[in-house]
Amino acid sequence: MGAEALLQLDHVTVSFNGFKALNELSYTIVGGGLKVLIGPNGSGKSTLLDAVIGRVRPVEGRVVYQGRDITAMPEHKIAQLGIRRKFQAPGVLNGLTVEENVAVAVRQSKGIWRNLRTGLPNKEKAKVEEVLRLVELTDKRLIRASHLGHGEKQWLEMGMVMGCEPDLLLLDEPTSGMTPSETTFTAKLVRQLAETTTVLVIDHDMSFVEELGAPVSVLHQGRLLREGAMETIRNDPEVVSVYLGRAVTKTDAHA
Repeated sequence: MGAEALLQLDHVTVSFNGFKALNELSYTIVGGGLKVLIGPNGSGKSTLLDAVIGRVRPVEGRVVYQGRDITAMPEHKIAQLGIRRKFQAPGVLNGLTVEENVAVAVRQSKGIWRNLRTGLPNKEKAKVEEVLRLVELTDKRLIRASHLGHGEKQWLEMGMVMGCEPDLLLLDEPTSGMTPSETTFTAKLVRQLAETTTVLVIDHDMSFVEELGAPVSVLHQGRLLREGAMETIRNDPEVVSVYLGRAVTKTDAHA
């Protein structure tokens, strides 16, 4: 493994009752920028993220982050190393305002009620403002998160995750349930996030992936099938076969 590798899965196998969700998978992320991992349902995309954050344990192989073997490390310890994952469903705190959600994320180690009672130091206040601008929710800062639309909740959570200043951000189908216009804004937001941290997006919506304009890796049956630019991936006969001979659309992805 080269010194520049941020994350490496080295011949990782994850098995569920004999079914290999990941099958001797080797996959490397070099620090900086944006990478995309696609594949049909059941290809192992979410399991890969689960293995990285310690939610599932490989039966073979190892996960290495910044040169350190984290395969058996507890999930909370992995998070402390700078890896953050955003799941498909929004995980915002509905009873708090947009601003309070971001404040909790910025001072997450201090405990939620301490955050709200004592306020934030100037540096952390500036971070909250930066996040709100990034996700374009400044005008809704005093609205309770429960009153946000689905797409807005997704953007708020992305901002909350970035408030933790991760070194590696894992986004699990961030446009799930979004309208086409929301998807377009999300692609713009993800590209902005990748300017300051390493971002891995997993999805199976080709239209969204195209908007990201990033290098693509294709996962199939727990193995890495192809890697390359989107145009190359789109025209690869084996990839086309995996996707039943046509590009996956937003409608297909949620059918």
